[in-house]
Amino acid sequence: MKAVETTAPAPAVAARPRRPARRGRAVAAAVTAAALLAAVPLVLGAYPVSMMTRMLAFAVLVLSVDLLTGITGMPTLGQAAYFGVGAYTAALVGVHLTSDGAVQVAAALLAGLAAAAVTGWIAVRAHGIVFLMLTLAIGESVHQLADTWSLVGGGNGLAGMPPVSVLGTALPAAGFVYWWVLAVAAAAFAVVALVARSPYGRTLRGIRDNEARMRALGYRPGPAKFGVFCLAGAVAAVGGALWAAQVRFVSPGDLGFEVAALALLSVVIGGSGTLWGPCLGAALVLLVRDNLSAHVGGHGALVLGAVFVAVVFTMPRGLAGLARRPRRTEARS
Repeated sequence: MKAVETTAPAPAVAARPRRPARRGRAVAAAVTAAALLAAVPLVLGAYPVSMMTRMLAFAVLVLSVDLLTGITGMPTLGQAAYFGVGAYTAALVGVHLTSDGAVQVAAALLAGLAAAAVTGWIAVRAHGIVFLMLTLAIGESVHQLADTWSLVGGGNGLAGMPPVSVLGTALPAAGFVYWWVLAVAAAAFAVVALVARSPYGRTLRGIRDNEARMRALGYRPGPAKFGVFCLAGAVAAVGGALWAAQVRFVSPGDLGFEVAALALLSVVIGGSGTLWGPCLGAALVLLVRDNLSAHVGGHGALVLGAVFVAVVFTMPRGLAGLARRPRRTEARS
């Protein structure tokens, strides 16, 4: 008799969602969001459009905070300093040199990059709470400098910035300024998203999860952290330039501790490490601070505190966590 060979049934394979389908949904969501944002000046009045412009500029600052806090695991309270450097640089260029928006953004980017490079080589040597306090010290030092330096107006701030222009055409209307800010903010988001998805971004996430293991594998966390610190400073400065283009006035209050704390709060509320979640958090924080506060007797900070506590206890992953579906594995018989 011949032996009969039996083949064991193949093990059940977990059903996984198709990557192209997920990418298609993400692209569709991004296109829809871009179309809705672009249509804002067509359906809203001047004041809501100006408010949305400030939200976009603040979202760029929050994006830089998420790049450090969520992607690299370096919680910071100092990004408002580079935000202020960018705002003051753009205002000075607008007052003394040119009203061209592209020149102002480029000058602010270079100034923020230089400021982050000077301060970052010290800050990135620290870890945890020491790094957080170092960034706070950097922010407070820059705030004090802006409050006492007569070149930038001191405590009175810097006024007299003309309307921003693009390709030689002034943009006095709120809708046109909004579209300019939206275009630059979208470009900044795209750059940060590309960095986060690149091999360099995966290195940063590895540093966030286990820096000692990354060092044991042959990586050099120091240069990687210094690079992302400089990039985050440049992104925050671009946000400051966009803020100045809308308000056309910069004061020391625009780079104080409150701004830094609100930016970090936006990251926590939106969902750390997701990029788009903190942008939603930035919009919510500014909406509460600048609009809802007037309807609750000026207690906007109390409302923000209540929102923060509610998010921490009910949505540990922030607003972005609501869009994440739990994965279920189904065995095939």
